[in-house]
Amino acid sequence: MDNNYDDKFMERAFALAEEALKDNEVPVGCVFVHDGKEVGFGQNETNRTHNPTAHAEMNAIRQMEELIPNFRDILPELELYVTLEPCIMCASALYELGIRKIVYGAENDRFGGIRSVGNAGRYGYADNIKIINLVQADRSIDLLKQFYANENPFAPEDKKEKKRKPNECVK
Repeated sequence: MDNNYDDKFMERAFALAEEALKDNEVPVGCVFVHDGKEVGFGQNETNRTHNPTAHAEMNAIRQMEELIPNFRDILPELELYVTLEPCIMCASALYELGIRKIVYGAENDRFGGIRSVGNAGRYGYADNIKIINLVQADRSIDLLKQFYANENPFAPEDKKEKKRKPNECVK
C-alpha cells in the first residue's frame, strides 16, 4: 500500500467521526486538504438534519462551495481524508468533481463506492484518482461497532430492534 498521506488529517477526520458518534450519527468524519492545509470538513448529520444526503463528504463539499470563492478551480488539487470508504453517492460526487486523492479507513462492504460495491476501476476513474485505503481501518470499525451496539434513536418505530421479529421460512 502507498503510505503517502498525512496522519494529522486522518486524526482530524477521526475526531469529527467521534463527534458524530456523540451526536448519535453514523461515525464518519472527513477533511479536504489543499496544498497541505485543511480547507473543508464534515461529519455525518443525516439524523440531525433529516436529510439523507447529509453525509460527511457532502457536508464538506457544501461548506467549501460556500466559503471558497475559487472552489471549482482547486478541485483537481484536493485530497480527501475520510474514516470510512465513501458510499456510492459520495464516491460518485467525488469522481465527478475530479478529486485527485482519497485516503480512507475501513472498507464499506454494504455501500462503498470506491472499491467495495461500486468500483473506481469499473467506472474508469481509477487512473485519475490516487486511492489509499485501509488507513486505521480497525479504528473506523470500532467506532461503527459502538454506534451499532446502540439502537438508533432516530430510526422509525417499525425498524427498531425491539419491534423486529425473525422472518419465518416456509418449506
